[in-house]
Amino acid sequence: MRKLIDQISMQQSRIVDLEEDKKRQDEEYGQMKALVQDLQLKGLQRRMDKIQTPVAAVVIMACNRADYLERTIKSILKYQNAVASKYPLFVSQDGSDPQVREKALSYDQLTHMQHLDSKPVQTERPGELIAYYKIARHYKWALDKLFHEYKFSRVIILEDDMEIAPDFFDYFEAAAALMEKDKTIMAVSSWNDNGQKQFVHDPEILYRSDFFPGLGWMLTKSTWNELSPKWPKAYWDDWLRLQENHKGRQFIRPEVCRTYNFGEHVDWKSKDLSYLMEDEYIKHFAEILKNAKPINGADAVLKASNVQGDVRVHYKDQPDFERIARQFGVFQEWKDGVPRTAYKGVVVFRYPPPRRVFLVGPKSFELLGIKSV
Repeated sequence: MRKLIDQISMQQSRIVDLEEDKKRQDEEYGQMKALVQDLQLKGLQRRMDKIQTPVAAVVIMACNRADYLERTIKSILKYQNAVASKYPLFVSQDGSDPQVREKALSYDQLTHMQHLDSKPVQTERPGELIAYYKIARHYKWALDKLFHEYKFSRVIILEDDMEIAPDFFDYFEAAAALMEKDKTIMAVSSWNDNGQKQFVHDPEILYRSDFFPGLGWMLTKSTWNELSPKWPKAYWDDWLRLQENHKGRQFIRPEVCRTYNFGEHVDWKSKDLSYLMEDEYIKHFAEILKNAKPINGADAVLKASNVQGDVRVHYKDQPDFERIARQFGVFQEWKDGVPRTAYKGVVVFRYPPPRRVFLVGPKSFELLGIKSV
């Protein structure tokens, strides 16, 4: 009995020691976390001291690809150095990959943020990849930090496998002014899903779209204040494409992507973008659509190639759209009733350039206020 009592006493002593060790580790972790945040704030403050009014913070979302990250940083710094005071640069790292951390900290021109999340991930459906849940958590954490802690009014989000065009920053500065005037613009993207070389022609043309493009995009603090409390557990980009979340607001996208090197440099400061304002754009778009020549029946690709000028092809429903899109080789995907890149159900691309092809939905004319032509 005495031996048993001694053993129990020793085990209780070990439990107390373990609890004290855990408490000490938790305190050390809290202190380390506070130190990291303090260093981040001080590093940012040194940069902010030189900044008048930033257009937007630029954040690269990274995880475990140090070589990709380096290529992206170099691409950004090539054009950002001249406008660094307008576009403070951040790398937000999800996890503790030492190579990614080392690479980010090797650049004095940016601020490194590190998202350390040890909470277990519970997927909602069997077989789902937890990566989608971790990505959503990381995005929320980073955007909350940039908008609420660092107090930026706009943020441009890039992924760690992107290179930017020479006029990337001028493009977003012009777009920022547009967003201030027109609150029906939810975000501005540098990406065109149908932006492959064979489908584009004019680097100066911009479009409104009902479909969120992502991949190098900017949003405002007021929009984030609306989205943050209900941010999804996973699949955040598809979530943004739901009507219940974008609420009929639209997205600006270019014809020629601004998130890969293509050599074009547009002087966006000299461009009049007033045609993109909601009231103007619907009239502008309706006019160019009306002037396109209708083609009907099978072999839309062949018929379009034999017509001079812009053409329009009407589709009856989603399967019909998918059939026609497949013929041309453009995206067939829909989300919540909206084809990828569409505006009022109309998808536009060049085929072959410079001819524009409009794939027109059954309600598009009505939504655009066009009487049958």
